[in-house]
Amino acid sequence: MIYMTTESTTRAADIEAINDLVATVEHAQQNKDPEEFLGLFHPDAIWTTAHGKVLIGLDAISEFTRKVLPAASWDGKVTYEVAHVLFIRPDVAAVKVRQRYLTPGEESEGAPLYVVSKQADGRWLLTACQNTGVVAE
Repeated sequence: MIYMTTESTTRAADIEAINDLVATVEHAQQNKDPEEFLGLFHPDAIWTTAHGKVLIGLDAISEFTRKVLPAASWDGKVTYEVAHVLFIRPDVAAVKVRQRYLTPGEESEGAPLYVVSKQADGRWLLTACQNTGVVAE
């Protein structure tokens, strides 16, 4: 019989919640749904796009997202997979993600880093994020 400590049970639940957060990012991107996507952010979040545009605060992230996400030119499937989670503190984690855009005959990849923070109500929110495009060698 395996016994889990309260700490390991909490950690497992947090990892599951972080995976769910990233799955919701995937769903929002796949459906080009800015409202679902924006609901995942801390109000004071920082977001840096894959092209280096720095967005500080939910208002700036919202303005950008509502403009670009529904009009995104890709037409295919996008996947987001948690590659690694590093807990910096029990309520703060760095999450490395593998992002893939799949269209007929073409694939591109990104390597976002999400710093997420656990809120008083138990939700994990995107707090400081950097999108990075992967250049094929």
